[in-house]
Amino acid sequence: MSSIHLSVQDARHLQLAAQGLLVSPKRKAGPADVLTCIRRMALLQIDTISVVARSPYLVLFSRLGQYDPVWLEQLLAEGDLFEYWAHEACFVPREDYRLLRHRMLDPAAMGWKFSAQWLKTHGDEITQIVERIRRDGPVRAADFERKGGKGNGWWDWKPEKRHLEVLFTAGQLMVRERRNFQRVYDLAERVMPDWRDERDLPSRELAQRDMVRASCRAVGLVKTGWVADYYRLRRGKYDALLHQLADEGELLPVRVEGWQHGAFVHASLADELARAQAGSLKATHTAALSPFDPLVWDRKRASELFGFDYRIECYTPAPKRQYGYFVLPLLHRGKLVGRMDAKAHRKEGVFEIKSLYLEAGIRVTRTLAKDLAKALQTLANWHQTPTLRHGSIPAPLLALWQDLV
Repeated sequence: MSSIHLSVQDARHLQLAAQGLLVSPKRKAGPADVLTCIRRMALLQIDTISVVARSPYLVLFSRLGQYDPVWLEQLLAEGDLFEYWAHEACFVPREDYRLLRHRMLDPAAMGWKFSAQWLKTHGDEITQIVERIRRDGPVRAADFERKGGKGNGWWDWKPEKRHLEVLFTAGQLMVRERRNFQRVYDLAERVMPDWRDERDLPSRELAQRDMVRASCRAVGLVKTGWVADYYRLRRGKYDALLHQLADEGELLPVRVEGWQHGAFVHASLADELARAQAGSLKATHTAALSPFDPLVWDRKRASELFGFDYRIECYTPAPKRQYGYFVLPLLHRGKLVGRMDAKAHRKEGVFEIKSLYLEAGIRVTRTLAKDLAKALQTLANWHQTPTLRHGSIPAPLLALWQDLV
């Protein structure tokens, strides 16, 4: 099977096209666009940090532009999405429940997310919680009073929170909705009333194959070393499966300039691949990305494809951080050109750019300055913090920004 030859920039453009980040939105987003966007990515990672918009909302904004975050919450409450451990905790389209059900049925393989010992030790209390939900309806962890004072950090959960999370990982409870971003737990059979394991559950092998297929579709351009990370599959050899999918026509083999091993483009990008071959596939979009954006959540992939060495530092002790607490990668016309540590001061209406760093070799042009200024102002407006406050900004960039005002 002959391969198509691509430049590295073509490869980047194809991945951006798959992810919905190649060109700027052509029209104002509506509620249906949120679900379409999530289906395109396959997974939308959840994180609670809110110095700017929480990650799932920001990932959507980077692709859709101005939209109402309530639309995401409505999709969950209406059952179009569910929550489970995929890449990490993620919103997942309802139709992909079948891909992750095996993890719920074998929760002992889920590491820290599940404790058989906790389940055994607290069996009576856990049974009482299930019966309470069955009798009285959905609950939040906040509905249970903490005994012994205030908690200290993420992992100092009160027992009831641990009970709920163990039941969630085991698939007995699901998230019915979120209130103020807090999970509201209900019985799985009430959230997924039409599901039957004996009828609907695929084999483990088929579920894994379909997760690989979904990863390839979401990433767009893929090589074997990138396959496992998207759904946190076991690392291993995926060459044979990718070649099989190529034989079946789902993947198109390509060679990327300078890469030792071959790569594949998902067949859904056949038109974009043809445009890349013709030299007409162009990137026009500029956006600040969440640290948990699927474009960059695989550090190895971001480094190999974009030459972007990125580490999420919000969980790193402050003295050891290189760039800042919640650092947003900056995408500009097909390249990751820098990163920005930002904070939305909502009460003051101020969006603070604490620091902004450009990658080595990035030339500060008027186009770069204009595109970044527009993207960051739009981002600030969406946060309802329209006043931009500049901290440490590269002098040439800041000078052009001031000239544009």
